[in-house]
Amino acid sequence: MAGKLGIIALESAKKTGIQVDEILSSWRDGEHFLISAECPRFGSGEAKGLVKDSVREKDLYIIVDVCNSSITYKMDGSENRMSPDDHFQDLKRVISACNGKAERITVIMPFLYESRQHRRVVRESLDCAIMLRELEAMGVHDVITFDAHDPRVQQAIPLSGFEDVSPAFQFSQRLLTEYEDLTIDSDHLMFISPDEGAMGRVVFMASLFGVNIGMFYKRRDYATIVDGMNPIVAHDFCGDSVSGKDVIIIDDMIASGNSMIDVANQLKQRGASRVFIFSTFGLFTHGFESFDEAYKAGLFDRVFTTDLIWQKPELLEKPWYASVGMGRYIAAIIDSLNKGQSLQDLIRPAKRIKKMLKQYQGL
Repeated sequence: MAGKLGIIALESAKKTGIQVDEILSSWRDGEHFLISAECPRFGSGEAKGLVKDSVREKDLYIIVDVCNSSITYKMDGSENRMSPDDHFQDLKRVISACNGKAERITVIMPFLYESRQHRRVVRESLDCAIMLRELEAMGVHDVITFDAHDPRVQQAIPLSGFEDVSPAFQFSQRLLTEYEDLTIDSDHLMFISPDEGAMGRVVFMASLFGVNIGMFYKRRDYATIVDGMNPIVAHDFCGDSVSGKDVIIIDDMIASGNSMIDVANQLKQRGASRVFIFSTFGLFTHGFESFDEAYKAGLFDRVFTTDLIWQKPELLEKPWYASVGMGRYIAAIIDSLNKGQSLQDLIRPAKRIKKMLKQYQGL
């Protein structure tokens, strides 16, 4: 064991922290591990990190949700919503407040801050790599994240721990529990990648399920920039026929959702039966109206996202939405790391998925 366990949940991840602490307490004879910490702000909007309990010689796990836009603070008398930048600064403040007293610090950041800015194409910043280097310089030993946009960004900190955890088991479990009439073979089921960037996730899942894959290729207008990106002109499909098959689209995040809805529409036009969407992070940055309309039009049957980031209350009420709980998974990761156990079966759950599929098929 690396040290006495301690957990700090920043305000952005309070709900997750409490849930994880309760689970760990049930596993460890009723002991609790949450350490009180906060980041109070001055009237100018500046802040400081404050840790209220001892962290000396503790194996410390700090949980932060950089996507939680529900939290506000006052600056010069006005109310401001916290951005990912604000959450990351608060994380650094809390690490600084620990002042080198913890035995080991692990940051659990489900949505990797600035992970969409993971590589340089033209003369531009490398924000995610810089963030990881900052954490390393502050004494963070390990970073735990989920379904990183591009896990190769870990090459920025080759001497520090970086775990990219797959929620594939939890998605599969929720789908198979909710839909008991799936036929798992190549004639009835297919996994779909909405773009080339999601192919790794799709290949992993399709290999375990023993079915075929398809991929959409995004044709972009590289002469135009809208909201910092080149707009998508069309989605071109590569793969076998989807006619009459249930299809599962897999991606790491839903931002505006326009691309995902276009993919679902094209699959329906090609004769797909049911369309399910797996997305680790449901940001829904443009609201839910387009998804409501697409659902009414029959373009998809269900959207599954995790509760790893803050979920808008209205999302939980949508008839087309299913939340995949991850609290127990995070608790298991912390428990294993604290006891010095391997994470291999947790972060790449191939064996557990295969076992679950055999049970589902009655084999």
